[in-house]
Amino acid sequence: MKRLPLIALALCLALSLGAAQADVPKTPLKTFRYAYRIAETGFDPPQVSDLYSRGITAHLFEALFTYDHLARPIKLVPLIADGEPEISPDFRSFTVRIKRGIYFAEDPAFNGLRRELTAADFVYAYKRYADPATRAQGWSDVADQGIVGLNELRQRVMERKQPFPYDELVPGLQALDRYTLRVQTKAPRPRLVEAIFVGNDAFGAVAREVVERYGDRIMEHPVGTGPFVLKEWRRSSQMVFERNPNYRERVYEAEPAPGDAAGQALLAKFKGRRLPMVDRVIIDVIVEEQPRWLAFLNSQHDFMERVPESFVTQAAPGRKLAPNLAKRGMRAEFTVATDATLTTFNMDDPVVGGLTPDKVALRRAMSLSYDVRKEIRLARRGTAIPAQSNVVPGTTGYDPDFKSLMSEYDPAKAKALLDLYGYVDRDGDGWRELPDGSPLVIVRNAEPDALSRSINELWDKSLKAIGIRLKLKIQPWPDNLKNVQAGNFQVWPVGSLASARDGQGSLQRLFSELVGTANLSRIRLPEFDALYEKLTNLPDGPERNAVFLEAKRLAVAYMPYKVHVHRILTDIEQPWMSGYRRPVFWLDFWQFIDIDTSRQPASAAP
Repeated sequence: MKRLPLIALALCLALSLGAAQADVPKTPLKTFRYAYRIAETGFDPPQVSDLYSRGITAHLFEALFTYDHLARPIKLVPLIADGEPEISPDFRSFTVRIKRGIYFAEDPAFNGLRRELTAADFVYAYKRYADPATRAQGWSDVADQGIVGLNELRQRVMERKQPFPYDELVPGLQALDRYTLRVQTKAPRPRLVEAIFVGNDAFGAVAREVVERYGDRIMEHPVGTGPFVLKEWRRSSQMVFERNPNYRERVYEAEPAPGDAAGQALLAKFKGRRLPMVDRVIIDVIVEEQPRWLAFLNSQHDFMERVPESFVTQAAPGRKLAPNLAKRGMRAEFTVATDATLTTFNMDDPVVGGLTPDKVALRRAMSLSYDVRKEIRLARRGTAIPAQSNVVPGTTGYDPDFKSLMSEYDPAKAKALLDLYGYVDRDGDGWRELPDGSPLVIVRNAEPDALSRSINELWDKSLKAIGIRLKLKIQPWPDNLKNVQAGNFQVWPVGSLASARDGQGSLQRLFSELVGTANLSRIRLPEFDALYEKLTNLPDGPERNAVFLEAKRLAVAYMPYKVHVHRILTDIEQPWMSGYRRPVFWLDFWQFIDIDTSRQPASAAP
């Protein structure tokens, strides 16, 4: 019998192995898909301020510490940090050691080399907040800490109009060695860890090489150490993210409370699983409520984050999942959000701005004309509670028993206020004029979504009832945000979400040093600033709570914001998705959810 040549044998073996491998089905990629209601603006942590973009950066970057995603009450745990921080007894010195062997995602900026994370990357990240050229929206969070030498360096750069000297030593912000970071403050800062050591979305580490390579395009090139990386981006349309192939070995672990049945069930199901559990995340931007809701019902999306108000009574009447959806195996979660919705008045505007009695009277009259409870009933379908101040539920300074004029509805009192201060109808056309006789027209910026339209209609009817004309300026969210930050607006509605348990963050909206960033109203009130500084220095306790009360009363009295509601959010998972629990103050959750591809329809995972 003739023997086959060795090369022929090898070829036969290769063909047979190839045929065998072809018969083995490939494991399908786990794709998680859902929708945003508002478009993103970019992905550079210091520059983004909107909730939607921050929801992205939270998954691409990583801070020193994070929250246990199942613990309620909330609990801080190390993420990048190697153990707990070392804090001096006087709360002026904070030392953190960083885990070794953590690497940034691959990027051309690293010239083909693996780039390890070091303490110097955090020093650089915090300095970027101080650099005026970055226009960092969260500079206030860093500035409030009073890091030795940092605020002074920023001030010097601004006065001399010079580039920020990143290589200059800042005494209070140093990398003691490759893996040790030390922050020192001028005064006690008992809440510093939660203020700037937590928050992947804002205070994740960034690499200097990446920022310098991409320059003005850094908002398009996020490179962090997080579990996901950006793969595709069609602005205001779709974003695609994939598992970071360089992500370190990290497993599912948590400590839910013993009596937390839901949390304990999630822990039992996922404990020890490697994170992230999904391979790809696709976010579609769908502004209109109906197509967003239908995409979920038709199984094109795995998750409905915040059921649209127009459909919440169909989806979950009485905060209970509708029988038809429960029959399909869906699961719902209901949460009173740590947020507030606001109408912002531009205090620099000649019509609605100013601190004189007549200007305050106009803002108060507008507030009194508006029925917040009708908004909750008609526009929000019962998914909110009236708000009394900027301070939100679940944070220090929030008092459920505090009552104010914010939620008062009294059109008669509104008319009397306007009459008293000279806002009267002089020409008999049915519309009031300003005290000097010029036309009184309120211009309200808004977005083109269904909820905004409903609330705009309520405002139009409310102001018309007291003789004030309303003009709407409809633009996409990013355009409105740019105009508001530049002061080019009169009135704008916005939501405000707490990023930490300290309620002082909600009051940044009135602190004069933050005009153009957190202080969207541009109010400058020395009495309020003094209270804000007191809150910064005081430890938590009765004395600090008393200052919170004074600050809230001032905010109500001058009313640079009309505070509307705290929202009740309804989230729904498809039956093939599991693991979701709405974050309290943090924004990352993709790594903790799982998709059962055997049950997921093909339409949900293109």
